[in-house]
Amino acid sequence: MDALYSLIHGFGVLADPMNIVYMFVGITLGVLIGVLPGLGGANGVAILLPLTFAMSPTSAIIMLSCIYWGALFGGAITSVLFNIPGEPWSVATTFDGYPMAQQGKAGEALTAAFTSSFFGAFVAVVLLTFLAPLIAGFALRFGPAEFFAVQLLTFCSFIGMGREAPLKVIASMMLGFALAAVGLDTVTGQLRMTFGSTELLRGFDFLIAVIGLFGIGEILLTMEEGLAFKGKNARINPTVVWQAWKQLPRYWVTAVRGAIVGCWMGITPGGATPASFMSYGLAKRFSRNGKRFGRGEMEGVVAPETAAHAAGTSALLPMLTLGIPGSPTAAVLLGGLLIWGLQPGPLLFVEQRDFVWGLIASMYLGNIAGLIVVLTTVPLFASILRIPFSIIAPVIITICAVGAYTVSNALADISVMLVFGVVGYLFKKLHYPLAPLVLALVLGDMAEGSFRQAMLLSQGSLSIFWSNGLVGSIVALALAMLFWPLISSVIARLRGGAKPIVAAD
Repeated sequence: MDALYSLIHGFGVLADPMNIVYMFVGITLGVLIGVLPGLGGANGVAILLPLTFAMSPTSAIIMLSCIYWGALFGGAITSVLFNIPGEPWSVATTFDGYPMAQQGKAGEALTAAFTSSFFGAFVAVVLLTFLAPLIAGFALRFGPAEFFAVQLLTFCSFIGMGREAPLKVIASMMLGFALAAVGLDTVTGQLRMTFGSTELLRGFDFLIAVIGLFGIGEILLTMEEGLAFKGKNARINPTVVWQAWKQLPRYWVTAVRGAIVGCWMGITPGGATPASFMSYGLAKRFSRNGKRFGRGEMEGVVAPETAAHAAGTSALLPMLTLGIPGSPTAAVLLGGLLIWGLQPGPLLFVEQRDFVWGLIASMYLGNIAGLIVVLTTVPLFASILRIPFSIIAPVIITICAVGAYTVSNALADISVMLVFGVVGYLFKKLHYPLAPLVLALVLGDMAEGSFRQAMLLSQGSLSIFWSNGLVGSIVALALAMLFWPLISSVIARLRGGAKPIVAAD
């Protein structure tokens, strides 16, 4: 009940008209940031952070957090319409969102994405409101071994629970790990696979790779197929929102599972990107329509969007209670707190009660405002598909180039983007999955760092991954997912000759 009374007090803090204005301004800016590939929520918040120094800490954090919510919503827009993830966590949304747009169902895909995002965030905010002390104590138990176990769980679930051929998944993932290793080794200071090039010292930035693999790769493939958008004849009207809402209740299990995965990955912290991949993989494995995933299945949009938004929202919990950011954007917000003289931790809930509960209240209203803003503009965004390819293709390439350049303000990144575009084109032509490559590129450095720290702590003994019940249970679950095809075939035989599911090449 104390949490409920505090939340009511937070809504009172939010009742200031200027805070409401800042909330809508933040949502709108966030959607625009989410649409533009290369910017991202963290970059957008960092760029706009100086503008908030003249505001009160409460108003500033409300606006910046709403930029984050808007970016989470906006990342789905280009993923569905152009197969270009506006944000890293929107990559999994392209797998079924873009095929839906090609089939003339852009409105349904966007409505499903936005509504699922809202649901995932709502679950995470409720969790943050009422379970903060318990979860904060649990998160304190995570060390390098636990972090690596979570990342291992993500990799294993992709290999063992996906529908693609395991060997192709592993080959794609290994390439991603190799690309993630390029650059300066932060532990030893050694250069790895730079081949004397100064441009490779920074390694391959994830956003540049994603823009090339999905954006430029899709442009090249579309050019080969006849210079036309398959979904250009899509027609949409306001009733499409209601039609999509009528279908969404049948996917409630997927949505709940995605919210749980997202909250778990946000709190531990694993991040919104692996959460979206993991949720998509689980949905694909356990859905009755799993074989149709990747061809325009609405459930394939619901799963990653619910998890991504739940993870993005719940990532603020360890940041507020422990001072441990659960995402890059939370890290930027943490910097803002320190600039404003606020020290994250348990005492923040006591010493800065108005600030904390005003922020939590803004999460409720901010997500409602975000849902309203994006849903009212669904017809506008879906109508983009009617623009002829010969006009929109140069615009997309220009946006991709600008997005790649703005990551580090380096012209060499545009060349890297084009190279990744060719790689993406070849992968699609050879029917190799791009998602494992992207996943390994995102988590490769993090997984390597966590593993090496764990090895240093244990003096080289792998027993650290079974040293306690928490890390042991996560590793056991990861191994179960890795060998799930074998396990499922054994179970099927024990049940009396039921035909096991074999991954198709």
